[in-house]
Amino acid sequence: MSAGAAQAFVGALAARERVDVAGSFGAVGAMREKFLSGEGCDVLILTRAQIDALARDGLVVGETVADLGTVPTAIAVRAGKPVPDVSGEAGLRAALLAADAIYFPDPAKATAGIHFAKVLDQLGIRPTIEPRIRNFPNGATSMREMAEARGNPIGCTQATEILATPGVHLVAPLPSGFELETIYTAAVSAKAADPLRARAFVNALGGASSRELRATAGFVLPPVR
Repeated sequence: MSAGAAQAFVGALAARERVDVAGSFGAVGAMREKFLSGEGCDVLILTRAQIDALARDGLVVGETVADLGTVPTAIAVRAGKPVPDVSGEAGLRAALLAADAIYFPDPAKATAGIHFAKVLDQLGIRPTIEPRIRNFPNGATSMREMAEARGNPIGCTQATEILATPGVHLVAPLPSGFELETIYTAAVSAKAADPLRARAFVNALGGASSRELRATAGFVLPPVR
């Protein structure tokens, strides 16, 4: 059960390791709610803060906690469209005001959606662009929908979800003063049906052997010591 930001990486690692993974991916808030409601899983991937809280409550095995890396929240456009300069507040505001539609995930349950809704308020443009907002349950769906849209839409979600979606182009992370970098973390569920295999998979998810896959997927990794 995983945040959508890790979906492409999990799939790539499972294919490389020849592991059959049955995964449920989506907004972190929705995944956390499913887990807390009793839906079973062997491995959970959420934000570091959420995993730490679950570990304190004994719902995941604390000694198995493994960071995958940091993912920036970023701006995207359709592939082949002009790339706006969003390196500062003025450029970001101008790009959003010029767009035909603004795509981003659930502003109540998705990490990027919650944050980007605050960015729109911070920029003071939400009332102006409200009719053009297009929200979807998660970042992956938002980007797929934007890829199929006409005109000149713009989008915002986690960089890993942008990179994993054909037809969209990652412009840049949100600029200074508006940025969000989220650490995603894996752990074994305290009620895992197959705890040994779950531990092995978590070790692979956060281990040295998967660093290149994580970096390719869009995770920012700490330097090797």
